Amino acid sequence: MTWKTELLAKGKLAKSASRELAITSTTLKNNALALMADALVEHAQEIIVGNQKDIENARIAGMKESLIDRLMLDEKRVVDMADGLRKVIELQDPVGEMLTGMKRPNGLEIAKIRVPFGVVGIVYESRPNVTVDAAGLCLKTGNAVILRGGSDAIESNKVIVGILQEAILKAGLPVGTVNLIEVTDREAVREMLQLNEFIDVIIPRGGSGLIQMVLKNSTVPVIETGIGVCHVYIDQEADLAMAEDITINAKTSRPGTCNTIETLLVHRDQATQILPSLLGKLQGLGVEIRGCGRTQSIFPKAIAAAEEDWGTEYLDFILSVCIVDSFEDAVEHITKYGTKHSEAIVTTNYARSERFLREIDAAAVFVNASTRFTDGGEFGFGAEIGISTQKLHARGPMGLPELTSYKYLIRGNGQIR
Repeated sequence: MTWKTELLAKGKLAKSASRELAITSTTLKNNALALMADALVEHAQEIIVGNQKDIENARIAGMKESLIDRLMLDEKRVVDMADGLRKVIELQDPVGEMLTGMKRPNGLEIAKIRVPFGVVGIVYESRPNVTVDAAGLCLKTGNAVILRGGSDAIESNKVIVGILQEAILKAGLPVGTVNLIEVTDREAVREMLQLNEFIDVIIPRGGSGLIQMVLKNSTVPVIETGIGVCHVYIDQEADLAMAEDITINAKTSRPGTCNTIETLLVHRDQATQILPSLLGKLQGLGVEIRGCGRTQSIFPKAIAAAEEDWGTEYLDFILSVCIVDSFEDAVEHITKYGTKHSEAIVTTNYARSERFLREIDAAAVFVNASTRFTDGGEFGFGAEIGISTQKLHARGPMGLPELTSYKYLIRGNGQIR
């Protein structure tokens, strides 16, 4: 089977399945999700074996360890993926929800209800947990899904999707509910982006290169997820112990994720008090510090930051540090270099925290908390299909409602216009 034949075949299967899924009951969808979760745990060792092949290939290819961490699966992470599906079961099914209802003077009754998109295409890199999250969220919302993961996770994804498909069939749902494009040829992605006949929306998840490629080449509508050049700003009235804890967590807990900070901004009045200790601790955890001139004068072990550092998503143990003269300068820096993903301020000044919430244009804006909380699970969505940095339709972590559209139902008794 050529990759073009594979794309068309799976597109047809997904389109056919989407019509059945759109009218499938919540009970049947939840049963399928439960069977999928159980199957993942039951076949955990098979998944790990497949994943080890990907890890070995990634190391041979020279992938950096922070990205290998995103790729790696162990028994706990498999159990976490299964638990994510079980959490989706507990969430309210948005399909059929009435958004508005009205009765017109002519007697027409008009209802606006949520409906599935139909077929969702997901193009993503590494992170095989995305395979499970996407399959579960799309199924719950009555959407069929076509998955095209990165070549670095192909062995993991093939095993995972095979397991999910068996569980889906066991639940009595159609074979095209979850589909994986197994060919790793990049031209297959470009072709997928042109399948308007079968795919209703494309959601890319990955680095800037992937997202820009999808935006430039897709004729299918795209929900843009964005890279995360995220910041923590330590205000002149910050609790310094809190600021240390938040910064260390936001940089080091999982540096390969998009909600990790890449730049630390510090008010000049706090710089000499906090930076020697904080940057020393970060270095001790393996973080490379790249700083502005004033940062280097306080912490000589810092490497001089170049202009491009301020706009770089490292996804690694690297942190850029800039000392600013005022709150306004911090906001200006974030506005210039941020990607509208997640931004945080640490301050005890209520008025300034409220200004930060109002003035920062980002999908998620935090006061006295780590940016690592920008996550569908942490927001109570069960899981997420991605984190949108656009402003149309969806913004921030995308859960079940963001995987639906709507339609109008009009009931009359013979009205004509």
